[in-house]
Amino acid sequence: MSFYVYLLASRRNGTLYAGMTDDLVRRVWEHRTGVVAGFTRMYAVKTLVWYEPHATRASAFLRERQVKKWNRAWKLQLIEASNPDWQDLWTELGP
Repeated sequence: MSFYVYLLASRRNGTLYAGMTDDLVRRVWEHRTGVVAGFTRMYAVKTLVWYEPHATRASAFLRERQVKKWNRAWKLQLIEASNPDWQDLWTELGP
């Protein structure tokens, strides 16, 4: 089983959300459709702009905590390094 740490954005340089899941397709779908009340639905944070696979839940959890503690500039650098055009990576997942 794989685990993922991910970043969603409302738009380029917009509101960011960091999360962790064991089912990236399902979790991003939940954010996109707004089925779960919370931050991402309130601020329309729906675009998957970065994700990183992990072999264990513990590794993903630690990375999520690390990313959440980072300042905004570091998160933006993380996105820009792998996705400079801020493409919606949802299409890569093949839902």
